[in-house]
Amino acid sequence: MASNFDVCIRGSGMVGSSLALLLARQRLRVALLGSPTQAHDVRAFALNESARSLLSDLRCWPNPQHATPVHTMQVWGDAGGQLQFQTPSLQGLTHIVDVPVLEELLREAVDFQHTIERVSEPVSAKLTVVCEGRNSQTRQELGVAFNTLPYQQQALATRVRCAQPHRQQALQWFSQTNGELEILALLPLGGPQGHEAAVVWSLPPAKAQAMQALEPHALAQALSDASHLALGTLDVTAPAQTWPLQLAMAAQWSGRNAQGAWVLAGDAAHTIHPLAGLGLNLGLGDVRELAAVLQTRETTEYWRGVDDVHLLRRYERARKADMQGVWLACDGLQRLFNHPNTLVQQLRNWGMNSFNQLSPLKQWTVQQAMH
Repeated sequence: MASNFDVCIRGSGMVGSSLALLLARQRLRVALLGSPTQAHDVRAFALNESARSLLSDLRCWPNPQHATPVHTMQVWGDAGGQLQFQTPSLQGLTHIVDVPVLEELLREAVDFQHTIERVSEPVSAKLTVVCEGRNSQTRQELGVAFNTLPYQQQALATRVRCAQPHRQQALQWFSQTNGELEILALLPLGGPQGHEAAVVWSLPPAKAQAMQALEPHALAQALSDASHLALGTLDVTAPAQTWPLQLAMAAQWSGRNAQGAWVLAGDAAHTIHPLAGLGLNLGLGDVRELAAVLQTRETTEYWRGVDDVHLLRRYERARKADMQGVWLACDGLQRLFNHPNTLVQQLRNWGMNSFNQLSPLKQWTVQQAMH
């Protein structure tokens, strides 16, 4: 039986749903595999201007209460190093977006689009896009190597209410405890006048599990101490969640087998450390590039199909090239702050303070990060 679909997207998370909406605009018949998530998610994502533009175009950008612009970012090293970034515009350096709210907006948009059909099992299509996350079963079935570098860390996420308003600041601390790296980030939520923050705390695995097992008041005390009361005392308002951290990239992002053409996107293709807050931005970058490559069929390359291997390889080359610098930079920062040598510790904190004084370089860095 001939397939009724041009594209089957395996994975209905934020990356898969965004891609489905963009492809539906190209009058493609899209099957979206998976039901909207019902799990309580305490995460928040830092989304840059490019991600905001894409989601706004899809009419899925949350209202200001759930997409808080960051006007100041402060980073502290482990021995006196400090960096501060200020927004060059009213748009902010980035926006901290509430994950459950964004997922709900995408769900509503998908359900409203008649050319997207939710399916409960894989269906035949000219092109299969794998957006199942880093533990993708389909990627394993395709035999694609997932080159992984595990970090000896787990991320702990929760929500807190702060005694002081966050004043649209994102705060981050790098520290060494017993020779092991810890990275704590407080991300502002609840709008410009909010008192809420999302927590992402990268810890050695044993400590992450111990912190997750604490009673809320004990975890709140630990977070208040680790944040040096920068926002006053903290109250934990959501259950803590943990997951292992790794750096990974698929060896191959596109191909063809007996079932047809396929391509990887999002965490199924790559994962990085959350220290720079770039994870979903990179996944949405995949979405934007793949949709743009397929859209060339409407103009200059009208003879190609959605399963054309030349188009899919073009997407793969472009995204791997964009990812390479980010991949190396995030891994380099993690390794730099994880290094136990005292001289390295002194050099990295001297470097932070020196960089903080170089206004033109800081401005350039801010512009790159925003887009």
